[in-house]
Formats: sequence, C-alpha cells, structure tokens
Amino acid sequence: MKTLLAILGLTVMLSAADGSALYQKCAACHGAKGEKPALGKSQAITGWKADKTLEALKGYKEGTRNTKGMGALMKGQIAALSDGDIKALADYIATLK
Repeated sequence: MKTLLAILGLTVMLSAADGSALYQKCAACHGAKGEKPALGKSQAITGWKADKTLEALKGYKEGTRNTKGMGALMKGQIAALSDGDIKALADYIATLK
C-alpha cells in the first residue's frame, strides 16, 4: 500500500508498512497462519486480537516481556521494527485464521 503526499508542490511516495511482508520473518517459528507454538514454547498466535499482539510486541521490544523465556529472542527479532511496523504486524496477525 502506498500513500501519496504533496508538500510545497513536491510529490513524495511513502510506503506504508506491510504487515504481510513483515510477518514472513515470523512465519519460520510461528507458522504461516500463526498456528505453531514457536520453538515449542509459545502459544499459537492465531486468533489473537491486534491490541493483544501490539501489547506483546511492544513489551518484547522494550525488554519488559519474557513469556516462557522468549524475551531476549523476541527482542532481537523485532528490535529494528518501527512503531508503525509493529502496528501493521499486529493488525496482520489479527487476520490470521
């Protein structure tokens, strides 16, 4: 998805975060539809609402969440994601069935 922005007569294309593309990194452990318990430790994330996923991902990024010893691993996985990326990812995960 792309957004067009015009400022002072200049046209700039801004890329919106693509949750589906971001999720490809997650699928290796969580499964294509979030159906797998990652590394046999986590819950399956299929069916999670966006706000629950957003809270979890922010906690991992901040280093305040360490569910089943996965805190350090998850923090490393999402360290480079922006707040917009995390929101897009949470919104995408909420669509998995």
